[in-house]
Amino acid sequence: MPSSAPPRLHWWGTLLYPLTLVTVFLGGQWLLGVAGVVADQRAALAAGPAVLALLLSLPWRLRRTWGSERPWHSLGVEAPAAAIAKALVRGLLKAAGLLTLVVLGLAALGQLRWQPQLDAGLLLNGVALGLGVGFAEELLFRGWLLGELSLLLGAQRALGLQAVLFSLVHTRFNLPLGPLLALLGGLLLLGLALGLQRRADGGVLWGAVGLHGGLVGGWFVLQNGLVAVNPAAPAWLMGPANPIGGVLGWLGLALLLLARRRWWRA
Repeated sequence: MPSSAPPRLHWWGTLLYPLTLVTVFLGGQWLLGVAGVVADQRAALAAGPAVLALLLSLPWRLRRTWGSERPWHSLGVEAPAAAIAKALVRGLLKAAGLLTLVVLGLAALGQLRWQPQLDAGLLLNGVALGLGVGFAEELLFRGWLLGELSLLLGAQRALGLQAVLFSLVHTRFNLPLGPLLALLGGLLLLGLALGLQRRADGGVLWGAVGLHGGLVGGWFVLQNGLVAVNPAAPAWLMGPANPIGGVLGWLGLALLLLARRRWWRA
């Protein structure tokens, strides 16, 4: 990842770039609403143009502001096939370990029952969801944002700030204060874990994609095809929105950060 700011990189551009992408996303939802598309489908459909705008604009931005001659390499996307495969598998294994901890913890406390009804369609949906969300969000947060903040602030400050911004973007501010803080904390830990994953993989982004996408897609498959969680499970255990904000999620992420302690220093 880059380590010193080129002269064409400025804070105002760092702020305006993601706001432009959000405008594309929200504008797409508005146009779909005008076209009569039902509300619960607008976000998924509007995500396509926003992701396309991200993919088309990132190489241009990195060439112009970072001075990068190989933008996809600087973002951690382009790497030798062996390095990509190794990082991706490592990320997926960590996601599987975290989900296993959550499932076993809920089962041991009587908050979960097995309800296997897997099929090929559900698995494909889980893979598509995990890969789509994992790649798009990691490209934006641990690819572009972490790299750009590293140029502006240095690697250590960038690691913490990108995790803070990741948690703020993903939380639900309509929650009561206690659950809100629990969710923010869990998302902060996840943002740190994803940033450290990229460091541990030598700048390759695919380990973070595997970890993030594995959690999203894996939890989708578990909930819809393998287990039923007690809807009355306490929020401190299960989390207010997902296990990331509960004790089990915090515990798993804390263990992961502990295992990654050698990578805290860039």
